[in-house]
Amino acid sequence: MLVNNPSRFPSGLIIVFCAALVLGATATAAPQPSQPIKIDHNDPALQWGSCDEGFPAGCQVALLQGDPAKPNADVFLRLPPDSRVAHHWHTSAERMVLVSGEFHINFDDHPPVVMRAGNYAYGPAKLPHHAYCADGDPCVLFIAFEAPVDTIFTDHSH
Repeated sequence: MLVNNPSRFPSGLIIVFCAALVLGATATAAPQPSQPIKIDHNDPALQWGSCDEGFPAGCQVALLQGDPAKPNADVFLRLPPDSRVAHHWHTSAERMVLVSGEFHINFDDHPPVVMRAGNYAYGPAKLPHHAYCADGDPCVLFIAFEAPVDTIFTDHSH
């Protein structure tokens, strides 16, 4: 849900995701930890970068671990309240846990999913969807990608 071109990361992430996730010209990977880690989404040391074109204004992403160009990268995605993510799909499946806010996902040909803090959702690979962060608090979503991170926006409108 973060990068339009699967072969490189977007442009403007400034060390994104602790190293490189959505934008940034030539983002670098977050080191694979050799010890257990815990990261709080409110940690002032967490490095947030702007999301790629196609995401709503104010969208930010932070790399938690891994390399977005390789399998098994983990990220936080932060969306402002009352913002929409356009219709898109990912090469990878997404394993998601909502950390804060209220997040609505509409997978094509499936009932809508409403997530509240602490909820888990799974998005199969290549299943088109669009999403909405409800009014109130920003939405912070933890996403674990199984394959390299990409976001393919469609012309399909919802």
